[in-house]
Amino acid sequence: MIDDDYGFGIEDDLPSGKDLREEYRLTARARAWVLPESPEPETEPTILDGVSGGLECQVRDISARGISLLCEESLSIGSILITEVSLGEHARHFRLSVEVMWCRGAEWGYLIGVRVLESDETDYLDWIEAVARALSES
Repeated sequence: MIDDDYGFGIEDDLPSGKDLREEYRLTARARAWVLPESPEPETEPTILDGVSGGLECQVRDISARGISLLCEESLSIGSILITEVSLGEHARHFRLSVEVMWCRGAEWGYLIGVRVLESDETDYLDWIEAVARALSES
């Protein structure tokens, strides 16, 4: 990760001007791929290979426990989904379980807030460490 890839979010950029997060957030040049339906436990497709029609989204900002996404399609509030997030152009992809907390219409699609869920079957701990590193470098 490069220092220029991240910056602290600005309250004016938030939907309806409200921030419910308890942590600092970083704006980031990153991409996310969301599976519209969670895969069966015995089959774990790679979202980036285009399996099961993963929805590609732009990451607006990140924190250890949440991600703000810009997507072309809406997601149902309360949905538990599998997401892969790539921080930076050649960085590792983090496979995460997320819950959709809010979804609002935007100029060209939808702003979607997801909460990162703790799970032993995902890259949760690695994600927490990567975000902490990015915060310390900002």
